[in-house]
Amino acid sequence: MQPLANISNKKMRVAIIGRSEYTYESALLLLEHGHEIPIIITAKEAPEYYYTSKDFEALANKIGAKFIHTPKINKPEVIEQIKSCGEINISVSINYSGVIEDEVISLFPYGILNAHAGDLPKYRGNACMAWAIINGEDKIGLCIHKMIPGELDSGDIIVRKYFPVHENTRVGEGFEWMRKETPGMMLEAITHLQKDKNYFLQKQSLNPKDALRGYPRTPDDGKIDWSKSNLEILRLINASSEPFPGAYCALNSSVIRVWRAEVFDDGEIYLAAPGQISKINHDNGSVEVITGKGKLLITDVTVDQTRSTPADFIKSTRQRLT
Repeated sequence: MQPLANISNKKMRVAIIGRSEYTYESALLLLEHGHEIPIIITAKEAPEYYYTSKDFEALANKIGAKFIHTPKINKPEVIEQIKSCGEINISVSINYSGVIEDEVISLFPYGILNAHAGDLPKYRGNACMAWAIINGEDKIGLCIHKMIPGELDSGDIIVRKYFPVHENTRVGEGFEWMRKETPGMMLEAITHLQKDKNYFLQKQSLNPKDALRGYPRTPDDGKIDWSKSNLEILRLINASSEPFPGAYCALNSSVIRVWRAEVFDDGEIYLAAPGQISKINHDNGSVEVITGKGKLLITDVTVDQTRSTPADFIKSTRQRLT
C-alpha cells in the first residue's frame, strides 16, 4: 500500500452530517487539512454528547457553510438545499438521529462514510461497545465504512482499528479512545479514497450468519442480578458506567448505583444468599459482596445523589443488596 504522505493532495468538498464530538472533531481535522465543508446537517444532541447543535451552527457560521438542523434529512426540501451547495464529493456522517436513504447517499459521488464502534460485520447496530464488554470480548473494533441505503452498518470497510478490552475496561474508556481515533481515521479514509475512489480494506460478508445485531440498551438494563457470577456482574457494571446512568440495585429503600468494582477472591468457603454483604473495609471504604458465583469488591457508588465509597452507606454485614 502506498504511504499516505505520497497520495494525491487533491482536496475534497465534504458534507458533515451528524452529532456528537466524533462528528464535530472530525470536521475540525478535515478543515485543518484543507478540505472544504460547504454544509453541516445536525439534529438535537443526546445528553451525553460534548457538543450541542448550537456548536455545529457556530462552526457553520465561522466557515461560511450552510447549516441545517433537522432529524429528517430525506425530505425533498433538505435534499434541494444540499444540491444548492454544488457538487460535494463525499460526506462524513456520525451519530445522525435518523436513517439516511438512497436519495441522499446518491448525492455524493464518493459516498457517505460512517464511524461505527463495532467489529464489523460481527457487531452491527446499537450499543456495540457495551455489548462487547458484556460478552467478554477481548477487543472493540472501530470501523470507518461506507453507508449502504436500507442496510445497517453493511458497506465496505475503509479503515479499522481495535481497542483492547480486559476484565476492568469500562465503556467510557472505549468512548474516549473512539473520540481520539475517529477524526484521524476519517481523514485516513478520505485520503485513501482520494487516490482510489473504489478503495476498500475489506468487503463485508453478505452471509447473515456472520453478522451480530446489537439493539439499544436502556437505563433499566443496568439492573444488577446478584445471582449472576461476579465476572458477569462486573461486566455489566463496566458496560453501564459513565457516560451512562450506571448499574444499580437496591439498598434497603434506596437505589445504589455501582460505578467501580473488581472481582475478588479471599479463598473463603461460605454459605450465603446472593447480594449478601460479607465485609466492610473501613480503611478504604470498599465493601465485599457475595454473588451467585464468587465475590465482588465494590469501591465507588452513588446513593441518593451522593457519590462516595460504599462504606459510607453500608454499615452492617447483616445488610443485603437486592
